[in-house]
Amino acid sequence: MADRSSSSMGFYCWNSLFYWLCLTTTLFLLSSFFVLRSSGRPQFVFRPSSDANIVSDNLNSGRGAAVLCQKVIAEHCASKQILKVFMYDLPPEFHFGLLDWKPEGTNVWPDIRTKVPTYPGGLNLQHSIEYWLTLDLLFSEYSGSSTSRVAIRVRNSSEADVIFVPFFSSLSYNRFSRLRKQERSSFDKLKQDKLVEYVEAQDEWKKSGGVDHIILAHHPNSLLYARNLLWPAMFILSDFGRYPPNIANVHKDIIAPYRHVIKSYANDTSTYDSRPILLYFQGAIYRKDGGVIRQELFYLLKDEKDVHFAFGSIQRGGVNNATQGMHSSKFCLNIAGDTPSSNRLFDAIASHCVPVIISDGIELPYEDIIDYSEFCIFVRNSDATKEKFLMNLIRGISKEEWTRMWTKLQQVEKYFEFRYPSRDDDAVQMIWKSIAHKVPAVKLKLNRNRRYFRTTNVSVTHTEPPAFMVPHNFW
Repeated sequence: MADRSSSSMGFYCWNSLFYWLCLTTTLFLLSSFFVLRSSGRPQFVFRPSSDANIVSDNLNSGRGAAVLCQKVIAEHCASKQILKVFMYDLPPEFHFGLLDWKPEGTNVWPDIRTKVPTYPGGLNLQHSIEYWLTLDLLFSEYSGSSTSRVAIRVRNSSEADVIFVPFFSSLSYNRFSRLRKQERSSFDKLKQDKLVEYVEAQDEWKKSGGVDHIILAHHPNSLLYARNLLWPAMFILSDFGRYPPNIANVHKDIIAPYRHVIKSYANDTSTYDSRPILLYFQGAIYRKDGGVIRQELFYLLKDEKDVHFAFGSIQRGGVNNATQGMHSSKFCLNIAGDTPSSNRLFDAIASHCVPVIISDGIELPYEDIIDYSEFCIFVRNSDATKEKFLMNLIRGISKEEWTRMWTKLQQVEKYFEFRYPSRDDDAVQMIWKSIAHKVPAVKLKLNRNRRYFRTTNVSVTHTEPPAFMVPHNFW
């Protein structure tokens, strides 16, 4: 009996030991998986298998543990909200056809697995947001089950959170807004007319009135005619400078960053003392509207020591000169021009040159997520034009405070980088996140508008109201 009891106890001990060994191994692999996921390494996502499948394959030897692992991972993935986007199959003349891409057969979109149409360089790039977002949606159909994706394209509009209108409006304006000989309307104007006709004929627009539609108009002059007809949609803009508040406003629309034109400062090891220029500005000085402040500041600052304030353009090596100048400067001025914003702010961020923003009407991208005061200096227009105010402010910032802002610039610059394929928290994904933040308000508006849909088509008999009877004792 003693032998049988001891052998039984040995059997249970070995079972318990094996169980605890499997459990600890499972927990170790699971924790390793999440540590690697949180390290933020970029991954190229052309692969058929997901991370969840890889982990479960590695744990097939312990079936109970594998089931537990799959459940945890599934819950983790489900907790991440992914924006579902239905994209209209607009004819190529509205998007990649503007880049001289020629469709094959009935294909509306290029096969981005073989070749991606290129976007023109120069100043065209600063408003190229439409290009990057459209590419990202197309790529989402080939990117497998990557958990880093923020937005995906869906083919059924009833499953979508928003409806995306892929019109390259900024490119259309830059290339085709000028009238040619014997033309009454520009090519860009004709494109806008056709866009309105197309969009308003779609069932999705008729159903929502356009409230859940995304339309890009990043160049301040793009969509100049159609904006007055498509205003219920959510616009993606650079600022609100040329929009009345009933057409575009911060509650309805999205502010997206410019794509910076100068080169990023890679491997930046500069210090406060190694940047010889204290304050830098190079660009157009004489502007209209709110931009008149530029010439006021020019006359105030042009003779100041360690200040570079000069006219400049993209021509004749202007980009290279600006790159070298910003990389050599501690502070970079971002002053209102014809509109409240410009790509100069994002050039400064890419240069790790602390931006000094003088533009009372400016709206900034993702300001519900980012505290710009941690790496920017804001100055009211009325203060900036006071004698010595700006220079006293800048010279009063310590080396330590500048270094903190310089460090923060390197941490946030990824939010303003446009990449293909998109990466975690780059500009493409941040714009999608900004749109996702608006979705609850859009759904609230749509649901409220549907309250009385059953009563809209009810037929009624119109009768004359009864005559108003005056009481005998009225007089």
